[in-house]
Amino acid sequence: MEKLALFGGNPVLNHAAMPEELFRWPIFTEEDEAAVLEVFRANKMSGNDITKEFEKEFAAWQQRKYAVACCNGTMSIYAAMFAVGLKAEDELICPTKTYWASCLSAQNLGVSVVFANVDPDTLCLDPDDLERCLSPRTKAIMAIHYKGYPCDMDRIMAFAKAHGLKVIEDVSHAQGGHYKGKMTGTFGDVAAMSLMSGKSFACGELGIAVTDDRRCYERLLAFLHYERNTEDEIHEPDLLPYLHLPLSGFKGRANQICTAVGRVQLKYYDERIKEIRRANNFFFNLIEGLPGLRCHRVDEADGSDMAGWYIPCVVYHAEELGGLDPEVFIKALTAETGFPFHLLGGNFPLHTHPVFQTYDALGLGKPSRIAFADRDVREADKELKRSENIVVIETPYFRRLLPAEITRYADAFKKVVAHANELLTLEHAPTNTGEAGQWHAAVR
Repeated sequence: MEKLALFGGNPVLNHAAMPEELFRWPIFTEEDEAAVLEVFRANKMSGNDITKEFEKEFAAWQQRKYAVACCNGTMSIYAAMFAVGLKAEDELICPTKTYWASCLSAQNLGVSVVFANVDPDTLCLDPDDLERCLSPRTKAIMAIHYKGYPCDMDRIMAFAKAHGLKVIEDVSHAQGGHYKGKMTGTFGDVAAMSLMSGKSFACGELGIAVTDDRRCYERLLAFLHYERNTEDEIHEPDLLPYLHLPLSGFKGRANQICTAVGRVQLKYYDERIKEIRRANNFFFNLIEGLPGLRCHRVDEADGSDMAGWYIPCVVYHAEELGGLDPEVFIKALTAETGFPFHLLGGNFPLHTHPVFQTYDALGLGKPSRIAFADRDVREADKELKRSENIVVIETPYFRRLLPAEITRYADAFKKVVAHANELLTLEHAPTNTGEAGQWHAAVR
């Protein structure tokens, strides 16, 4: 095989010259534009009428009774915690390798986050670690379908039922996905998600939560929406004394430009993500079995899938490539393609950030994570080393099935793997895999 581009050989491809439609997302058409202009011209950006229609349509699509839209996904997850009744002195189990919005707002409710390990192959919460995290104060589990991979919901729901726990699904990476034939977002007491511009379901800056429980629905409304925290929609006796003001202290209203776009996107979303799945499965079929790389995808034989395949990636095993530093591997891939490979490690494990160790947001003289706790949950973080040592490399996110072009990206991976021994000769400061990652995902 021809020598590596990093050593003067010809690159496999030029990413900049690839067809624009291979990566273009989201797909906005004149129908989206017309929906936006209708809201703009009617000066309805801050209304609720379009949002309510979107909620009805989204709930029906999501196969749940109720949906509540709000300003962003972070706010929807925060509201979901309130909706299931989390309060001061409670504990929430959450996988450590995830985006910060999955659990950081728990501190505003006085809730302690107990971090669980993730499975090194699925990158989702490891059900085998739930028992270790359990205490008498545990009240809920945050189940995150990370990078589109559906959690093991059978085991998570069984554990929750056995211990009387609530389950919140974070579906921000997996809108429209399936676990064993059932839609992600239909298992937990509440499911919440981001619909911001970088997601597979993209309609601007928007969040939404869904549930079948009327009490949870009313608590979502009361928490997020001062205009909708009224006698018309709220009937729970414990909420009635507190009408007309948002119980979060924040205005969570959705911008109706975004919900108008969401209504259009919903019409075509399922078909569009089928194309995304076809394209990315085609790519992973080509690189499946390469040493050093584990394709991060679910076995679809049981009816599961990767939704819109948010941030496709491989789990990197340096030991199979002679200990090749992942940053060197990425450097060689970039030279072969011109593609900006990054997200080394995915998200950092959250327990390693000082905000979960020492930050005193409430001014109580102790870290907010344990401000109302009867134990120092940070002591359990020492059991999370195996989640710190997972290295993930992002792969191209194909939005169209263009076999010839996708094959060239796969050829680049094959070429770099074939020349791994040569790359070992490069001088490079070894990566501390416990530091591999970043705190947020880039929006492209």
